[in-house]
Amino acid sequence: MFRRTFWFTTGVAAGVWATTKVNRKLNQLTPESLAARAADRAVLAGRRVKLFALDVREGMADRETALRDALGLTAAPPADDIPELPAPRGPGRLAQTYPTPYRTTGKEDH
Repeated sequence: MFRRTFWFTTGVAAGVWATTKVNRKLNQLTPESLAARAADRAVLAGRRVKLFALDVREGMADRETALRDALGLTAAPPADDIPELPAPRGPGRLAQTYPTPYRTTGKEDH
């Protein structure tokens, strides 16, 4: 009697376990689940690319600083060597300074 009960319980437990495993696998293969997994992986890949880009920028800045130090370009130029910038031009002055090369008079010469 106990033997039958033991094997019956073992069979029920194995059936429940197998059914649960199959249902989980089927749920993983639904289109919604596959789309969500693909989206998660895309976000993860984007984060990795962003971190890589930040590492590259940091390395570039370090290398640029090292090159500037090696070439002696880190010292600021003396104040009297800095050229003065020209005054900004407005749209009216730009039009007066650079006239259009082709003006039409309304008459055509043949």
